[in-house]
Amino acid sequence: MKQRNLLIIVLIAMLALTACGGGDDNESAQTGADANVDLDLSDTENERSDQDAVDTSAEEKAAVEAPQVLAQSTQTANMQVQVTGVVGAAPPGEAGAVVAMQPLAPPSDGTTSTDPNAIQPTPDAMTFDDPGTNPFLDTEDDHLSTFAMDVDTGSYTVARNYLVNYNQLPDPDGIRPEEFINYFDAGYDSPGANDAFAIYLDAAPAPYGYDGHYLLRVGIQGRYIAPEDRDPALLIFVIDVSGSMDMENRLGTVKESLAILTDELREDDRVGIVVYANQGQVILEPTSASNKDTIMAAINRLQPSGSTYVEEGLNLGYQMAQENMREGEITRVIILSDGVGNVGATGPAAILETVSDGVDDGITLSTIGFGMGNYNDTMMEQLANDGNGNYYYVDNLREARRVFVHNLTGMLQVIAYDAKVQVDFNPEVTDRYRLIGYENRAIADVDFRNDTIDAGEVGAGHSVTALYELALQDEFDQDDVFATAYIRFEDAETREVIELNRTITVGDILESMGDAPASFRMQAAVAEFAELMRGSYWSEGGTFGAILSLAEPVAEELPQDEQIAEFVELVQLAMRYGDR
Repeated sequence: MKQRNLLIIVLIAMLALTACGGGDDNESAQTGADANVDLDLSDTENERSDQDAVDTSAEEKAAVEAPQVLAQSTQTANMQVQVTGVVGAAPPGEAGAVVAMQPLAPPSDGTTSTDPNAIQPTPDAMTFDDPGTNPFLDTEDDHLSTFAMDVDTGSYTVARNYLVNYNQLPDPDGIRPEEFINYFDAGYDSPGANDAFAIYLDAAPAPYGYDGHYLLRVGIQGRYIAPEDRDPALLIFVIDVSGSMDMENRLGTVKESLAILTDELREDDRVGIVVYANQGQVILEPTSASNKDTIMAAINRLQPSGSTYVEEGLNLGYQMAQENMREGEITRVIILSDGVGNVGATGPAAILETVSDGVDDGITLSTIGFGMGNYNDTMMEQLANDGNGNYYYVDNLREARRVFVHNLTGMLQVIAYDAKVQVDFNPEVTDRYRLIGYENRAIADVDFRNDTIDAGEVGAGHSVTALYELALQDEFDQDDVFATAYIRFEDAETREVIELNRTITVGDILESMGDAPASFRMQAAVAEFAELMRGSYWSEGGTFGAILSLAEPVAEELPQDEQIAEFVELVQLAMRYGDR
């Protein structure tokens, strides 16, 4: 009987959808649909919480929700619009031309459900690129450690998504310890008004690893620029609307994230939008951010369907950026995608030329990742690296607010280009060392002062932290310098190449990790957490319990820091799913 009832419901739904595809009421139906697509973030989150609480069998759930699905399908059908061509670019400072999306082919991968209660896909088709693990190096053989400054955080939030939403440990290949470490606020003091960076060095006995080893923290803090003082920005959003973006409500989260971002933009910022599925399409010419209704109308009409032609979408985005650049304005392309590509060039190497040409023109690229299941971390991370930008991964709306509200100026306003770090360990004092993470940021030691080498770009207010585990020689004096940290970069304002350095002596080493600043202790715990989850050889014998013993006192010391409290919960989840 239940099956027959379900069949009747499905037939009614099909008839209703067929009826809404014709007639003279399409225009009024479109108007009604548009009135219902305004985003209310709080309501959205509440609805998700209510939906998660439902616990019914599959048949009962289908019978209850069929009318709702029917209504949603009717609204979706009414929202489809035809492209009649680009109306034309608007005069400077005015609303741009909104171009409706063309009807797209059905999803090629079978992902047709927009039901937020649909079963989440198991993340068994994720794409990662294992960068390996740095070894210990004898200072007599190599006393220099050189890498590009980097502030990506995507690896940490992808891992968090595994633990919180999929009840399992993350894929070891996707763990990049430097992105875990740099996710957390280091609390460094900002440099002086005339300085781009300040260097901080501190060291303490290592709370894990070999007895007698020390942990050295190399901290670099960039100059802070207030949101009202940054340069105006031209932002070209290149949005993936392919069928794969229908999974896990990925495109829905993109829309909500863009609503958050749009609220943070200044009136002298401009926004352009390109989408791609079977093909790339311009749906919004560069428009003043003061016209938020126009921008949101374009965003709200996005619907997922079709295959994934990322190459064409990216080319259109860069073309729009190049044609609309202005002197004194930040020009940045921002890709919002799950990184999956199946039409045209589908790998980062194949589309590198477009990104490289953009860098030469002064256009930077940031990537914002969404979704799991078949998510391509490798594509998103490498594109951002090639495009002199940042890679973030958004797993919830709180993360979207962190990226688009708290980190927006840092993401947009670059203060240094081709920034490199080199740490020189004194062989007479330091016996051996290893850099935790930064494996795919390594630069040849001889290229530290080669200013033609591409390195890292650092945004306003960003900090960069690197942790080294090291051992000292048997004999030394307290005044002996055991390490010197250098940074070299091109100042974004003056275009002058600047080099700074700072030393640390044996006498500067703290007696215990307990004497270290809370941020140092926290980063030490986070680094070990990453090492355990990626199965590092150097973490053998380590346990999640030992990490908790280091992190929990920090959480008690800084109860207002939600990120630290959340980290403690993540370690507890890892203990449940792992065997360490």
